[in-house]
Amino acid sequence: MEANAGNLVSCNANGVNHSRPATRELADFSTDRRVLLLSGMAAAVGAFSSYVAAALLWLVALITNLAFYHRFSSLPAIPQGHHLGYWVITVPVVGALIIGLMARFGSEKIRGHGIPEALEAILLGRSKIELKVALLKPISAAISIGTGGPFGAEGPIIMTGGAFGSIFAQPFHLSAAERKTLLVAGAAAGMSAIFATPVAAILLAVELLLFEWKPRSFIPVAVGAIVASVLRVPLLGAGPIFPVLAHAAPSREQLALAACVGVAAGFGSGLLTMLVYACEDLFQKLPLHWMWWPAIGAVFVGVGGIIEPRVLGVGYDTIHALLRGEMLGGLVAGLMIAKALVWAVSLGSGTSGGVLAPLLIMGGALGALVARWIPGHDAGLWAAVGMAAMMGGTMRAPLTAMVFAVELTHDFNLFPALLIGSVAALGVTVLLMRRSILTEKLARRGHHISREYSVDPFEFARVQEVMEKDLPTIPAAMKLSELSDRIARGDSTVSRRQGTLIVDEQGRLAGIITRGDIVRAMRNNPSPRTTVVEAGSTDLAVAFPDEPLHAALSKMLTRGVGRLPVVERDNPTRVIGYLGRAAILSARMRLHEEENIRQRG
Repeated sequence: MEANAGNLVSCNANGVNHSRPATRELADFSTDRRVLLLSGMAAAVGAFSSYVAAALLWLVALITNLAFYHRFSSLPAIPQGHHLGYWVITVPVVGALIIGLMARFGSEKIRGHGIPEALEAILLGRSKIELKVALLKPISAAISIGTGGPFGAEGPIIMTGGAFGSIFAQPFHLSAAERKTLLVAGAAAGMSAIFATPVAAILLAVELLLFEWKPRSFIPVAVGAIVASVLRVPLLGAGPIFPVLAHAAPSREQLALAACVGVAAGFGSGLLTMLVYACEDLFQKLPLHWMWWPAIGAVFVGVGGIIEPRVLGVGYDTIHALLRGEMLGGLVAGLMIAKALVWAVSLGSGTSGGVLAPLLIMGGALGALVARWIPGHDAGLWAAVGMAAMMGGTMRAPLTAMVFAVELTHDFNLFPALLIGSVAALGVTVLLMRRSILTEKLARRGHHISREYSVDPFEFARVQEVMEKDLPTIPAAMKLSELSDRIARGDSTVSRRQGTLIVDEQGRLAGIITRGDIVRAMRNNPSPRTTVVEAGSTDLAVAFPDEPLHAALSKMLTRGVGRLPVVERDNPTRVIGYLGRAAILSARMRLHEEENIRQRG
């Protein structure tokens, strides 16, 4: 028997009992000292992820210079200043052809923007990611962005950082939950290093990737993000990456208008999500192998680049211009429409790239566009609100979006307006759409993900609240044949449950016998002298009345049983209750009633 199998009671024929008490006292959290080990490992993952982020940006700059200016340089460059004329269409097409080949002959998992793939690895792949994905994903993303793809680097670096965290964890003896922690630590570290936004990276992990709120995972993830943000300074420079002049604290009228901008961004988020997957559906109908789809989508990118050059590339300069209020009127309307169409077609084609930077551009353009009708005409302020709202609504991570916008600009006075805009956008999208742009891809693969968290009723309820006090007991000396006959006659004392408790002459717990035990004993030893205690089990897992149902359920799963005797903690041979599956499910039924039954008072 494993040491952690729960509370055990051994009952011998003489009634001498030995109990092993619970190994852990009840507490707010189940975190133990392993969090220190995971934090140390997360620090190493965060350090590596910061260097990977720097390498990715270096590679993007190198490919941009080669593709658009035919020079070997890693200095920051943007595609808009090229002199290729109509030949610019060929640049994203060549890049997309390379990505298609990499995906077909390398790994199909490099397709897409990275976050759904990270979610899939966490929820379905036991947080294991292959090495070739960690290598090919940043390279394919750099090629896509460097050849003009309308994407950001954040999705790929989240996937790459997460992949390294997973690969780093796999040689060690860790649980799937601990590997998940290191995977998410790498993902958060990558985002922190790219954008100099450690707090937003940690919140993204909490809102989107961890699927839990526990110190055992939160602390290592925070360590990884913080280490990456510290190392970013010598590697890429200190933040903020989009500094602006600080705004005054928003007035009440501006806060109300922020809600209106958030609602507009929420509808925009829904439209963008539907547009992306409508494009994906169209590509699915093409009579061509999927490796050619990115090249077809890249034709639209090239044409869009001729019409509106700012749609090409990652667009960080465009984001900064929007936040400074330098883009107004019809200029931003054209940018918003062109970026949305080009991005949706390209992402729907299955190429490699991120969603965050495009969402900032489209949200910022929306905010700057509506600023012309808002008193004060502060395009920069409303661009920031639009960015946070578009990101919060599309990714359904409003806290991340709010803090992200502040960390990008260090304009802390905008916190209230950003919060209102993000929450308003979230309200629209959750009512308008069943899934987000991130979870829809997984749903199309047959996997449903719930993004709602609540207290587990099994953690809150106690055994004594649901256990049966009408004990089904039989004496240890009873013959097995007699018990079998009583069950056959429908004796409610022994027939309405799968298990029956066995007690000795003094009424002390001696064992338990199930119908499966009866069948096995009668098949293997059909002697009429066999007693129930000989046929049943005497090495028992037991529950205590004051322990959570979750602890009792864990004992059932560990021992592979479906019921537990409930005994006094100070006297583990005195039975006071019976805990079966039906009783445990009654706790879940109580939660269902609280959620669905409406009544006064």
